[in-house]
Amino acid sequence: MNSQINAETSKLKMGSPNLEVFSNTLQNLAAEDRNLVVVTSDSRGSGKLVPFGEKFPKQIVEVGIAEQNLVGIAAGLASTGKKVFAVSPACFLTARSFEQIKNDVAYSDNPVNLIGISAGVSYGALGTTHHSLHDFAALRAVNNITIVAPADNFETEMAIRFAAHSPQPFYIRFGKKNMPFISENKDFEIGKGRLVRNGKAAVIVATGETVYPALLAADHLEKTKGIRVAVVSMHTLKPLDTKLLTDLAGQFPVMLTVEEHMVNGGLGEACSGFLLQNGFAPKFKILGIPDEYTVTGSQLEIFDHYGISEKGIASEVLKMIDN
Repeated sequence: MNSQINAETSKLKMGSPNLEVFSNTLQNLAAEDRNLVVVTSDSRGSGKLVPFGEKFPKQIVEVGIAEQNLVGIAAGLASTGKKVFAVSPACFLTARSFEQIKNDVAYSDNPVNLIGISAGVSYGALGTTHHSLHDFAALRAVNNITIVAPADNFETEMAIRFAAHSPQPFYIRFGKKNMPFISENKDFEIGKGRLVRNGKAAVIVATGETVYPALLAADHLEKTKGIRVAVVSMHTLKPLDTKLLTDLAGQFPVMLTVEEHMVNGGLGEACSGFLLQNGFAPKFKILGIPDEYTVTGSQLEIFDHYGISEKGIASEVLKMIDN
């Protein structure tokens, strides 16, 4: 059995919103390195960057609501040796600025850290225009960019610290709500998923804010049905942890992926594409937002509607096991 597959279920205590941890980590890094610069598109408040701006007024650039300029300026600063974090709502950052990300950042190999805030359906009732359900799909198609969606405060701090010292571009995705402490397992490496709950009957591979309901679903199945289900936090979508996927496919007959993203082009398709091309054929299903007009509501209401919830995920796993 792979050495990574040895975690135990965490007590799901709640911590801070990942954005607060992001901001605090940036402040600590900026105090040590005056080359660290934040560029925002009218996102100081929503990005929890007001304290950063107050402490380091010469290390923050405000471009206003101009996401394409945001990425271009960030790329220019990075080309001069600055360590740049470009912060903007994920829905606009990865759509309006796609050409600048592709050409000015990735193709030009400028180590900009693109921070997509209020991602997925975090904006809730603001609707489809403000939902970021395309970002994984779009950026997975771009060469030379690492894609990360932290599931808790620990993964957030580690990802930001790693990105700050990386010579390559990053896209890191954050939501808005308080996050759980998902595991006592403190191993973290970009490109390596974390098994945060052991199991036998099936494995749930989730990313970002869907790891929490996946853990709740696994606890629910054990308490009500006596079924132990493993849960993986696949915090890095690119590069994907194909070694861990290979181990999981050999160990578990049932695999469910869960993501706060359209079912097209995200975590599920990345996992299934690798598995099928390499001869693995577990019972497999992608749980995410279907290819349709997305309902409007709070994040929790949208999760409940599409089954990205404790009961919804548990029900899907049971169906897969029974069939």
